[in-house]
Amino acid sequence: MDSLIPTGPAPDYLNRLNPEQRAAIETTDGPLLVLAGAGTGKTRVLTTRFAHILLSGRARPNQILAVTFTNKAAREMRERVSALLGEPAEGLWLGTFHALCARMLRRHAEYVGLTSSFTILDTDDQLRLLKQVLEPYRIDTKRWPPQAIMGVIQRWKDRGLVPDAITAAEDTDFANGRCAEIYTDYQQRLKQLNACDFGDLMLHMTEILRKHPDVLAQYHRFFRYILVDEYQDTNTIQYLWLRLLAHRDNQPSNICCVGDDDQSIYSWRGAEVENILRFERDFPGAKVVRLERNYRSTRQILGAASGLIAHNEERLGKTLHPGREDAEGEKVRVISVQDSDDEARMVGTEIERLRADGHPMAEIAILVRAGFQTRAFEERLITLGLPYRVVGGLRFYERAEIRDAIAYMRVVNQPSDDLAFERIINVPRRGVGTTGLQKMHMHARERQIPLTAAVLEMLGAGDIKGRAKEQLAALMRTLGATRDMLGREGHVVAIDHLLEDSGYIDMWKADKSPDAPGRLENLKELVRSLADYENLGGFLEHVALVMDTEDKSGADSMSIMTLHGAKGLEFDTVFLPGWEEGVFPSQRTLDEGGLKGLEEERRLAYVGITRARRLAMISHAANRRIYGNWQSAIPSRFVEELPAEHIETRGDTANSRRSFLGRPAVFGSTPFPLVASRRVHDVTPSTTATSGMKVGVRVFHQKFGYGTITSVEGNRLEVAFEKAGPKRVIDTFVEQV
Repeated sequence: MDSLIPTGPAPDYLNRLNPEQRAAIETTDGPLLVLAGAGTGKTRVLTTRFAHILLSGRARPNQILAVTFTNKAAREMRERVSALLGEPAEGLWLGTFHALCARMLRRHAEYVGLTSSFTILDTDDQLRLLKQVLEPYRIDTKRWPPQAIMGVIQRWKDRGLVPDAITAAEDTDFANGRCAEIYTDYQQRLKQLNACDFGDLMLHMTEILRKHPDVLAQYHRFFRYILVDEYQDTNTIQYLWLRLLAHRDNQPSNICCVGDDDQSIYSWRGAEVENILRFERDFPGAKVVRLERNYRSTRQILGAASGLIAHNEERLGKTLHPGREDAEGEKVRVISVQDSDDEARMVGTEIERLRADGHPMAEIAILVRAGFQTRAFEERLITLGLPYRVVGGLRFYERAEIRDAIAYMRVVNQPSDDLAFERIINVPRRGVGTTGLQKMHMHARERQIPLTAAVLEMLGAGDIKGRAKEQLAALMRTLGATRDMLGREGHVVAIDHLLEDSGYIDMWKADKSPDAPGRLENLKELVRSLADYENLGGFLEHVALVMDTEDKSGADSMSIMTLHGAKGLEFDTVFLPGWEEGVFPSQRTLDEGGLKGLEEERRLAYVGITRARRLAMISHAANRRIYGNWQSAIPSRFVEELPAEHIETRGDTANSRRSFLGRPAVFGSTPFPLVASRRVHDVTPSTTATSGMKVGVRVFHQKFGYGTITSVEGNRLEVAFEKAGPKRVIDTFVEQV
């Protein structure tokens, strides 16, 4: 396709579109914003617009700049465009932001002191280089790990800040207030190596376009049209790069951005929802086309999602409605359960029922707000023998921090477990090198003793020197103290102290990488799960059996994933558990982001509901266990915001519709550790509710069976159950018999 394609009769691809989709495709001149709601055919519009511009003779293939966020999306667009054209699409400027900038930078590398053969460093190489740069600074890497410093540098790059642009306000006391200096030295070392990192690809190219008008003019002549996918997810540097390429002197900006402000959920990685909200200000005279016909979900699902997202103030506004006539469907179910264990059982039972009715397992998903929530559902599915896969992450017990913590427990439980001890001996770092570890192994083999005993003997003989001597002595004391504590205070308290006193928790607290908070949450969930077992040995046996369970995740496996990971996917049936204040919306997000954070959490809820084609089931627990204690949980404000005409409540309907206003969140940013050795079903007594039930009354509980009330405190009952023993429960969860 070397010349402009001659115009002719339009093929029938335009006739298969609805009026809004067709308007988005045929509006070819001037700036255009396509607000594409969930399931409204965004990809079809984008690819058809691309092909339409070519087929109508408005541009050659190399005169269109098409930007996607993933290589997968770029491949899909290329394939669809080729299918519409009837031949391979060659010579396209189609790819991700970074791939396109790398292609441009190869042409203009000399402007930033590089040659066209520059190397793009991967993550490991970047970190190695930064560690070299840090050596003369004598930075306390335990307090300020290189990964965290790299995170600061990359965030500056994502915001378009070169080293000279870092002000005193930007360069806080992190790394002794020397991050800007480190950034400068790091960039100089990159230049000496004729290399750049991932963030440099966009930063360098944006700087070149900004400082060299002749280069910018060249690309203005190159590109007649610009197409941008997922515009709501752009960060600052991506926005600046696009604006430079789109704005032309005395010429219309033929830029088309497709996105959905209601699905902007990635602020934690730099995305700015404001980019899409101010599109009409950035490009005066821009046309806005709203795609509101959803071809995925039922009317009830769309009504619930639209009613929820309408509570956001910072949005451009649209209302989804079904594009199919037969799309009434079931109402969204909002299920209130007694506790988090009941929630996992309920979900497992529903999935069993769906499977028995012939529902494909691959069309079922459990979408959680945080990774730590997967454990309860994984264990329930394993118990039921239901095949599943964790999408976008490892299964709970396969995660590195969980394996580390379990290795600590194994050493406490069995001091001769050399494999476990070898895993934890230098995690966190204790100054044990490869040579030192080899000497310990040799001593253990010569004396035919476990590695832990060898370390104790070598410490006593003075054979371990320097920092390792002090650190290993502290570790051995901690392991011994934990074994003593097991008998006195129970395994939950003992293991909590072990992870804290060993320095393992502090290691993750000091880690400033984006996934560190999630790892801490996973560790808290692990400590919480210990309360389900009689002793540490029983728990470790359970974990071994779970880890040994055959992975049945095949073609017909259901999916477990986070809400963030589910964006862009769809399933017939979706379970949305944990809709409680502090869990969802996340307390950490509320603390750090305020109203802006709340609105992003609500967008995340909207994304979750709109993943469902036929059935969405939201659940929340009246009680959730926090490290061994049961505490009252408050239904998420999002539950109350769902429009009543589109939902069906089940369980304790009074509890499910309670307002969160004026009530304290129990899932706040609680410091680690927070444990209790009691394993009773207690909850915080209500100061306002009073139960009508009396001591001595016989009651029935769905979980614990028959029992007799022994005491009443507010709306909390102490019940002596015939089989389960004494428990504390809320009065609404028992029936008088």
